[in-house]
Amino acid sequence: MNKRAVFLDRDGTLNEDAGYPGNFGSISIYPESFEAVRRLNEAGLLAIVVSNQSGVGRGLFGEAEVEDIHRKMAAAFASRGARLDAFYYCPHFEGSADPGYAAACECRKPKPGLALRAAADFGIELARSYMVGDKPDDIAFGRNIGAMPVLVLTGQGRGSRKRLRAQGPAPGHVAAGVLAAVRWIIRREGETR
Repeated sequence: MNKRAVFLDRDGTLNEDAGYPGNFGSISIYPESFEAVRRLNEAGLLAIVVSNQSGVGRGLFGEAEVEDIHRKMAAAFASRGARLDAFYYCPHFEGSADPGYAAACECRKPKPGLALRAAADFGIELARSYMVGDKPDDIAFGRNIGAMPVLVLTGQGRGSRKRLRAQGPAPGHVAAGVLAAVRWIIRREGETR
């Protein structure tokens, strides 16, 4: 368990937050995301996407659609020389009409389940890792797993910043977007080695 990872929220962090996108055509990846992930790859940090996808539990689309979006996202990043190492998502929604998705789970951010699975799969040292996202649940998730949480001001980030100032938890750093967050992470990693 000595690998370090940067956990990346999907909607609002790597791509525009389009609500409940059920297909890849509904996804608009921020252009800077490609360079950000490429820099993580070059720095030897795992780039792992962690995302709440309650649209599955809400019956708006199925897990096959989420997995198709993730395959196509991975291919889009690969075509730009960037590697997303893995995707982990929570399909649950407590108000779901489908009992398989209605139960309380341990994988919905800010709970730590997605990171615990990734840590087991990749041998990640969570305390030496980072979480980058635009929502309070992303920041709380980072704190809950012992990682350094970074708030980006894309997506819902500006509104989240106000809520976090009032209610917490505080992010470890605030960045304009995912590329600025990655630059800060890489600088910080260079200082702590």
